[in-house]
Amino acid sequence: MKRSAAALLTILSLGAIACGKSEAAKTTTPPPAVIVSQVIQRDEPIYREWIGTTEGDVNAEIRPRVDGYLLRRVYTEGSLVHQGQELFEIDARQMQAQLQQAEANLAQAQSGLTKADRDVARFEPLAKQKAISQQELDNARSAETAARASVGALNAAVEQARLNLSWTHVTSPISGIAGIAQAQVGNLVSPQAVLATVSRVDPIRVLYQMSEQEYLQFQNDPAMRNAALELVLSDGSTFPQKGHLLLTGREVDVKTGTIAAIGTFPNPGNRLRPGQYAKIRAATEIRRGAILVPQRAVNEMQGGYQVAVVENGNKAYIRAVQAGPRLGSLWLIDQGLKPGDRVVVEGFSRVKTGMPVAPSEAPAPVSGAAGTR
Repeated sequence: MKRSAAALLTILSLGAIACGKSEAAKTTTPPPAVIVSQVIQRDEPIYREWIGTTEGDVNAEIRPRVDGYLLRRVYTEGSLVHQGQELFEIDARQMQAQLQQAEANLAQAQSGLTKADRDVARFEPLAKQKAISQQELDNARSAETAARASVGALNAAVEQARLNLSWTHVTSPISGIAGIAQAQVGNLVSPQAVLATVSRVDPIRVLYQMSEQEYLQFQNDPAMRNAALELVLSDGSTFPQKGHLLLTGREVDVKTGTIAAIGTFPNPGNRLRPGQYAKIRAATEIRRGAILVPQRAVNEMQGGYQVAVVENGNKAYIRAVQAGPRLGSLWLIDQGLKPGDRVVVEGFSRVKTGMPVAPSEAPAPVSGAAGTR
């Protein structure tokens, strides 16, 4: 009995010691460390963005107007050319021969007209004297009319031959950037062949697609309709010149639900060329007193968004929020936060509602690119 009582006392003593250690461990566990950041409140522009490509304001396909062998390329490919500047030269010998033939035919017809004029002048007094019949005079007058018409037709043929000869010098109809030649010296070219393309790139256009909903807002919202456009290039730089919306297309594409839109930008020095990647941005709205938090403070849970807010007494509470557009490294919160709130940016997974935490302040967040929709 004494041994049993002693054993029981030993077991009870050990249990008491273990419980004491457990309670001590619970009371000595420190609250989890978290990093917090105070929300930012300020007026923030909201941008819309579209992806597009640059294209020339006017794109002229250079085609020859006559058939012939290409003798030489006169311009420098990729350079700026001016209206009326010669770009290509076509072998002119055939056109020269055609001109000489047309001039000879004209001279022959003019000789026939001279004879017809003389016949009429000689026959008219003879017809009055009844020395010849009226039929002979009428025939002479008809021959004169036909000879004059022939001279007119052959004169037009001479002018056409001269035009053909001048068209052996292929010139640019506009001033702009001339592209790479599509035909080489020695090729037989025709009016169906494209020799090169010249694009006027100042101003330059940007073609992009706008959704049907955005188009309707564009029609109803003067701020969106009159917003200045910014152009972001493929290297991330922003083009210094601002543009504006020039026009929208005729119809909405039933397959994509978008409508084509064209913005135009000044392009001094022809810095931009057709075919470049372009991101169009436009500030279509200003959010007054917007609430902003770092993006890493927002956690997506089952289709919704949550943040952990550290209140007075350093206790954390989980809140559901309504997130708006992202603003670079920040996120605009439409509902769920107020000015002065502190949100957890690191350590959210260690936090439960009502739990004490050990907060430390994060560096002040910096806004990156403006918000987009």
